[in-house]
Amino acid sequence: MPQNLSPIDKAKYAAAKRAVDYVEDGMKVGLGSGSTAAWMVKVLGEMVREEGLKIMGVATSARTSELARQVGIDVVPLDEARWLDLTIDGADEYDANLNLIKGGGGSLLQEKIVATASDQMIVIADAAKEVETLGAFPLPVEVIPFGWRTTQALIEETLVNLDVLGRSSSLRLNKDAPFVTDEGNHILDLSLRRIGNPRQLSLVLNQIPGVVENGLFLDICDVVVIGHADGSVETRDINQGRVEHSKIDLVESDNLFADIAD
Repeated sequence: MPQNLSPIDKAKYAAAKRAVDYVEDGMKVGLGSGSTAAWMVKVLGEMVREEGLKIMGVATSARTSELARQVGIDVVPLDEARWLDLTIDGADEYDANLNLIKGGGGSLLQEKIVATASDQMIVIADAAKEVETLGAFPLPVEVIPFGWRTTQALIEETLVNLDVLGRSSSLRLNKDAPFVTDEGNHILDLSLRRIGNPRQLSLVLNQIPGVVENGLFLDICDVVVIGHADGSVETRDINQGRVEHSKIDLVESDNLFADIAD
């Protein structure tokens, strides 16, 4: 194992390595986006190449699709796969009820569509992503480019009547230009600090003209796999009410750790 991996990277790898235990031969698997999910895609690719694992992958972003193909995973569109056995993805925040904030990487729309088209959603994360109350991480909201400033004003006006601590928002940028999602939309990041009623907030946001989707994933996640830098892993299954502890061997071949980027 390369010596320059950070403790966070080791924790992400440990979680990813444990999460792929849920994948069985012949499954249709949603492949999440972001740096944590990239570890999972790499591990699955190694299983495909070296163990003969046969799966059909549905990617939640163009970047994940490219990585999956590079490591040998058969990638198909969701419309071809139709319904998935499970989706494995990361999260920016999760609480005790496994409600999530996602979208830090800008793929929340496709991630939510794929996750809700799955029998099971498994989230892989490091322990730092757990919060008592959602909202410390800015909530991404995907909006269409037309009239985005008007949509932003409507959102901020609506937040006045909701149970949140902050009400400011900002357009996500890519250098000096607006960030553009895979679906050609923009993202507004809402600095809420604390979300007292996530269900109410999600419902209200999605009723605002111009809003496509928000990054609150509520009652979607079934299992969270929490990795630690020493290779220990905690798995929480909210449906079974079960918590399991295991240990992952962090010694792996160098090629598995190549080309993983945030």
